[in-house]
Amino acid sequence: MFTERGFAHNAFRCGFYEGQDVLSEVDDVDLICLEPVKGFRLRERLQGKLIWHDFTKRIVSKNFIFQPVKLNKEYDLFIAYCQYYRDLIHIPALHGWKDHCKTSVCWIDELWAADVPNCGAWLAGLNEFDHVVLGLHGTVKAVSDAIGRTCHYVPGAVDAIRFSPYPNPPQRVVDFYSVGRIWEGIHRNLLNLAANKEIFYIYDTFLASDTPVKDHRKHRDMFANFSKRSRYFFVAPGKMDLPEVTKGQSEIGARYYEASAAGAVMLGQIPDCGSFRNMFDWPDAVIEIQPDGSDVAKVLKHLSSQPERLMEISRRNAVEALLRHDWVYRWKEILNIAGLKSTQEMQNRQKRLKEIAELARNAG
Repeated sequence: MFTERGFAHNAFRCGFYEGQDVLSEVDDVDLICLEPVKGFRLRERLQGKLIWHDFTKRIVSKNFIFQPVKLNKEYDLFIAYCQYYRDLIHIPALHGWKDHCKTSVCWIDELWAADVPNCGAWLAGLNEFDHVVLGLHGTVKAVSDAIGRTCHYVPGAVDAIRFSPYPNPPQRVVDFYSVGRIWEGIHRNLLNLAANKEIFYIYDTFLASDTPVKDHRKHRDMFANFSKRSRYFFVAPGKMDLPEVTKGQSEIGARYYEASAAGAVMLGQIPDCGSFRNMFDWPDAVIEIQPDGSDVAKVLKHLSSQPERLMEISRRNAVEALLRHDWVYRWKEILNIAGLKSTQEMQNRQKRLKEIAELARNAG
């Protein structure tokens, strides 16, 4: 698997770097760190512009931006993970990978269905792969139709062991935690509650998701530590405030996995999609509040009067995430798509997840 961790340090990429770390712990993986050439950013932009006007659909398969990498080993599987479809131009840096890998999977995390009809030259890069995986359920049919073969849906995940408050739950000293996008009305009302010293509210004061981090592991540790000490955590569908991008497509955002794993009570909106209803199908998975924030104070007051209910929601969220949303379950799906068996280390991690979940269930 190639990784951009050597040069792309944006906070939003750290979640998947965490996923790569989990895979490296449970399987025999070579992580290949790509090295940009001089003038990388300019070359990347120029190549991107050329691809949009490329009728030959070949430029996406050319390497102009990285030091070439030649594989010298034989592999059962090549996994190319792309945060966005534009990352497809990173793949050609690995010269001759088809000659050294028995099978291959390209996993594009974020590609909205409305964009598919306009990016045919980009998607031409998928023709090299045996299997195509998408991180947005509503995009699977659009890409399958565009490339003429069936694609697969594999959602995001979290290192549930890192984020879990168990076996030794810390005190939840943060009342409300918000990371990334939030509705302005909700944010304004929470700020008023905080100003009146009714809650301790932690939120972003800068565009955090695109900000470079020093170390992705330390960043995820800090994020997990805040999360497992938070009583409430704001959640919303992916890109919920960018309707011009989503075009009505509702998808699960990363915060649902992280907040539930941390045992926080999720407040916000429920994505209107079958994938959410299948994957977060337990009671009180999300307590809904109005996007304009008009009811947030009332909802918080009502919930705070039910400590036993809050404890049960917290415990159930943490248990379900341990049993369903750790990265090991996603890697197991990827291996199954590729026709490979899971490893003993994968089974050991699943056993550990079940053990922690059992401790959480029995916690007083």
